[in-house]
Amino acid sequence: MSDPTEATGPTEATGATGAAESTGSTEEIGTTGAAGAAGTGAGDGGSGRRVRVVLVDDHRMFRTGVQAEIGRTEETGVEVVGEAADVDQAVTVITATRPEVVLLDVHLPGGGGVEVLRRCAGLTGDAEQPVRFLALSVSDAAEDVIGVIRGGARGYVTKTITGTDLVDSIFRVQEGDAVFSPRLAGFVLDAFASTDAPPVDEDLDRLTQREREVLRLIARGYAYKEIARQLYISVKTVESHVSAVLRKLQLSNRHELTRWATARRLV
Repeated sequence: MSDPTEATGPTEATGATGAAESTGSTEEIGTTGAAGAAGTGAGDGGSGRRVRVVLVDDHRMFRTGVQAEIGRTEETGVEVVGEAADVDQAVTVITATRPEVVLLDVHLPGGGGVEVLRRCAGLTGDAEQPVRFLALSVSDAAEDVIGVIRGGARGYVTKTITGTDLVDSIFRVQEGDAVFSPRLAGFVLDAFASTDAPPVDEDLDRLTQREREVLRLIARGYAYKEIARQLYISVKTVESHVSAVLRKLQLSNRHELTRWATARRLV
């Protein structure tokens, strides 16, 4: 199968290679491969299965890695037909290509994965050709998992998943199964078993999604360089987020921050 090519589309501020955040370069985002056409032909990993997928993530490096890992259609049966880096691009590409499965990051410019799910609700509810969503995120926070599942996603896996397991999860979601990384299913069961709304933590609510991610990693003992690699951002940006978290929570250092996070079971 020939390498997929990207169609022209909206521009995106993309990240530099390595651990650096986006600084203003542009990237063409849109449909790839046989965009909009149903996948046909032989060679689907030997199982006879085939699935059309759209990747939604705001980090180009991560999308490229996933494409390289799972997009070898003749081996995996997965055909990546489109990519997007923010909410508006995601809705446009998903609507145009009507994939069977969308790999959806939770934290996206423009409103996050939950907003993509809200705007694509008509596609997920299509009885004849449903578009199903599988969240793929670095975050394993309960509120992130519960939020996208309530929004309509069929599953949630973290970015530590192997390529083989990700392909298997994609096919399971295509078939209508619910798929979760280990321990994340418990969050969902607990949330839906309870009729009471979870209490609002006003302190935690002051933090942005990215600040919460940095907070959890700091509390788990990660060094700044490790956090930068994990979140595809620069060390300087990590330092800025830590300073913001300390200021908003009125804490003095990372040790106090760790105690604060542990007390709220965020670690």
